[in-house]
Amino acid sequence: MDSEEIIEEKNTQIAINVTNITKKFKVYLDKGHTLKEKTLFRKRRAYEERNVLNGISFHVKKGEAIGLIGHNGCGKSTILKLLTRIMYPDSGTIEMQGRVSSLIELGAGFHPDMSGRENIYINASIFGLNKSEIDSRVNDIIEFSELEDYIDNPVRTYSSGMYMRLAFAVAIHVDADILLIDEILAVGDAAFQAKCFNRMREIKASGTTIVIVSHSLGQIEEICERTIWIDKGKIHQQGVPREVHRAYTEYMSKRMTDREKSVPKVENAPEVQYEKAVIIKSVKLKDGRGNEKTSFVTGEPAILECEYESKTNQKEKVSIELVIVRNDGLECYETNTFREGFALMDLKGSGMFRCKIDKMNLITGEYWIEMAIRKPDAFPYDYKEKAYKFTMSSVDRERGIAKIDHEWQFDFVYEQTGEIQ
Repeated sequence: MDSEEIIEEKNTQIAINVTNITKKFKVYLDKGHTLKEKTLFRKRRAYEERNVLNGISFHVKKGEAIGLIGHNGCGKSTILKLLTRIMYPDSGTIEMQGRVSSLIELGAGFHPDMSGRENIYINASIFGLNKSEIDSRVNDIIEFSELEDYIDNPVRTYSSGMYMRLAFAVAIHVDADILLIDEILAVGDAAFQAKCFNRMREIKASGTTIVIVSHSLGQIEEICERTIWIDKGKIHQQGVPREVHRAYTEYMSKRMTDREKSVPKVENAPEVQYEKAVIIKSVKLKDGRGNEKTSFVTGEPAILECEYESKTNQKEKVSIELVIVRNDGLECYETNTFREGFALMDLKGSGMFRCKIDKMNLITGEYWIEMAIRKPDAFPYDYKEKAYKFTMSSVDRERGIAKIDHEWQFDFVYEQTGEIQ
């Protein structure tokens, strides 16, 4: 195979290729709306040009899922609109391979006076489906949206949640090669959100290329193999989601702290130390008798102890996060107290919290404990990467990540003839 054939084969594996794109917008200081205002008050037409994207380049392989993160106004949603061709770059090129479906403006193209069923046909046709293709999917769309009782009512009678359900159901049933998503995974109630998220996993498993713009870093970590952090119109960092997200949250936390420090002080107000207001002093694993251990047998109980110190004289509302990572970087488990239903806790002074683990059901290998104490907005007061190393050994010869408690049952009589090698 010569070099030209290798390059051509490599290009066929790329679903999205973005090369050195730039985009700027006119930002008007004020703007007249009527002809009279535009004629008499010409100064209102003054504007300044702002560069939103300054030479962004990246590619996405077929079947890969990536997340775009960054603070508001950094340009990540603009990138998604350029990918959907809602707008075009001032310079640079964008190459897309395959049918594109976008979940950016949910319900764009819906007519309020038409029924939900009629709008399915209109919206699906916008995505490129013909009538026979829509006919074969319409029942699945209606079933997924859970709007069977309202599907023949005008959509103007729908609540905002019902409207979004129907639009989401249409967008994920068009069998797209590329799916573009912008902050829309908070659709409907909790049960429907879980259903949407499971559907997203199925779409990814089927080989669809996915680009997600989201402020929910946890959602990106569950779906994406790569995160691209956009800052000031350029790619600041890209790589494994957990690593990029850690750097991003630390950056945003510092940015928030610097902003708080710049606020003029109120006379006689108490002094508050913003930098690392709460720190993690130590993390340990102990056995059921309270002895520190670094080696456990699969199924053995353990107690996680974390010592903290608050640097302020006021109570800090926090949630606690626990992450277990294998030595090759695979995240085996992650949870936090807020997600488990605990209210935000008030920490003041020094103290310790414990987590009792009934069974350490990880199999043979080396692992790390990582801990975080997070603010109400999920940014960390402190994050301890590789806070505590431990090893697991399993008596049985399982493979995988975790031991699943199970019991075999047979409906026939058998005779054990020997050990299987």
